[in-house]
Amino acid sequence: MSAESTRLVIERLGAQGDGIARTARGHAYVPFALPGETVTAAVVGERGTLMALIERAPERVEPPCRHFGTCGGCALQHLEASVYHSWKRDKLVQALAGRGIEVPVDPLVTCAPESRRRAGFTARRTDRGIVLGYNQALSNEIIDIEECPILVPAIVSALPALREVAGIIAATSQPFRLLVTATDSGLDIAAMDSGALSEHARHAAGRYVLKAGFARLSVDGEIVIEPRKPMVKAGDVALEPQPGGFLQAVASAEDAMAALAVGHLGKSRKVADLFSGAGAFTLRLARYVEVHAVEAEAAALGALDRAFRFATGLKRVTLERRDLFRRPLTFKELNAFGGVIFDPPRAGAEDQAKQLARSDVPRVVAVSCNPVTFSRDVATLVEGGYVVKRVVPIDQFLWSPHVEAVALLEKPKKRR
Repeated sequence: MSAESTRLVIERLGAQGDGIARTARGHAYVPFALPGETVTAAVVGERGTLMALIERAPERVEPPCRHFGTCGGCALQHLEASVYHSWKRDKLVQALAGRGIEVPVDPLVTCAPESRRRAGFTARRTDRGIVLGYNQALSNEIIDIEECPILVPAIVSALPALREVAGIIAATSQPFRLLVTATDSGLDIAAMDSGALSEHARHAAGRYVLKAGFARLSVDGEIVIEPRKPMVKAGDVALEPQPGGFLQAVASAEDAMAALAVGHLGKSRKVADLFSGAGAFTLRLARYVEVHAVEAEAAALGALDRAFRFATGLKRVTLERRDLFRRPLTFKELNAFGGVIFDPPRAGAEDQAKQLARSDVPRVVAVSCNPVTFSRDVATLVEGGYVVKRVVPIDQFLWSPHVEAVALLEKPKKRR
């Protein structure tokens, strides 16, 4: 289908941050266009490519990054901050309203630039050398980046060294992943699908990691070299994340979510932390209350166990390896707890929420990075008798369409 150049008036922002215009054939979605703007766009089907700005919106600002518009990482650097914050909060409001949940939603907890402590890069060996960066939107093309205003400076300043590491370990001409985390003891680099590592490459990579001062390098989950254990803080507890393991992207966002959880559950008789990961919430809650952490990934539970054993002053923590998608805790099991927190992947916790809705657990904290599945799971709890006490949106993913959410819920005691 050939592109058709069309003059469009942008009416609103879509869920992914695209400008939406009405045409004779239906809606057209134009990335990087803002409401109130008149643009020329090349339209194919429903997708438009911005060609020219005819009338600019007053909310349009200069993007801080030279790669904005080609790199697929950010969608909204060109939108004035207060309007951007309102749009992101409203995504959560609309998702809840779509489920019939009309509750006050707090102002957005904002995220500062240069605060994201982990980056998932794509790397590839080419005739010109190693390309390392982010995939262009809706494309397999890698944008070789030189800056990134969302990342902590420790990662940005290491981009040349990260390309060197990628070049040493690349045993394939195919794209591979490089997950880089800034920890208190240095950068933790986890490569995935970079190909079988030869002994020569292993030794060369080890020498370069020592020279660059990185904390750890792993390839497909195997530690190649670890000059220093990569450590982060879960509250005041030191935690060593497993190679390539999940970690909240922004430390201040994790702190905000954990503070809400502790405030809501900190006086419960015992708390279940479902989808606990390596214990970002467990280790903070354990300062005040006994916690039972449930997680499917053995390596994450191992990291949590080590952190707990070396910490002091914590209440009892028990661990259970369990796939909560296949085998959620039943309502009878849940009734042993005075509080529950759950923070599932983007797919949400549909079956677990149904069991929780049937339980008598008095206090629940629901955490999610997906407003659609979050609102679905919260609606399930409300149908089961829970009352939403507070909803807090958190901008952990700056200038992207994604928003984190925390809901605090209570179930009134049954009258006998």
